[in-house]
Amino acid sequence: MNSIFSKTKEIQISMDGFIDQVEKAALIFLEGLKAYINDKKERFEEYSAELTELESSADNLRRDVKYKLYAFMLIPEARGDVLGVLETLDDVIDLTEKVLEHFSIESPVIPDFLKEDFLELTELSFKAMEQLSKAARAFFTELKLVNNYVNKVHFYEHEADKVEKILKQKIFNSDKIEELAIKFHLRYFTEKIALVSDESEKVAERLAIYAIKRRI
Repeated sequence: MNSIFSKTKEIQISMDGFIDQVEKAALIFLEGLKAYINDKKERFEEYSAELTELESSADNLRRDVKYKLYAFMLIPEARGDVLGVLETLDDVIDLTEKVLEHFSIESPVIPDFLKEDFLELTELSFKAMEQLSKAARAFFTELKLVNNYVNKVHFYEHEADKVEKILKQKIFNSDKIEELAIKFHLRYFTEKIALVSDESEKVAERLAIYAIKRRI
């Protein structure tokens, strides 16, 4: 094992805990939107509240790792990269929390004929975020595996883009949705779900660059 924290076990445990939160956020995002799309609104609200609580917990972990990096002068040669990973991963968690919050506040009505596409888009964004968390864990433990996971993030983001386009076409070409405002509303939430895969890809690309720097 090629651990960046081989002499700093305490901070590695904190970092592992933070990445655990990323993985859990991805799962709550997935299950929360599945509940919403399947009209299980009460269950959805439970997931939304859970993700809000997790986002706060992840912020605390991020601050804890940041404090330890500076207070104990740990890994100064890689500190900037570690902080970059932390901040951008935290941004993705924040995004998942905001997506569920927007669904909770605005309550878009998803027609039955679009539900399968919304579920597929949600699944693909989840998978992109899931592979991102694996790439992040590999960055701190098994550097050679980072690109394997990054490539999977790229794949799922690309698939999400395709489903996003198809979904938008269905929304605007459908005679089943008469009001243009409703079409705009559904397009907005399509983009919000897809944004999770987009942001996961951006963070994955940064991880790939950090990994190259560490190998030089």
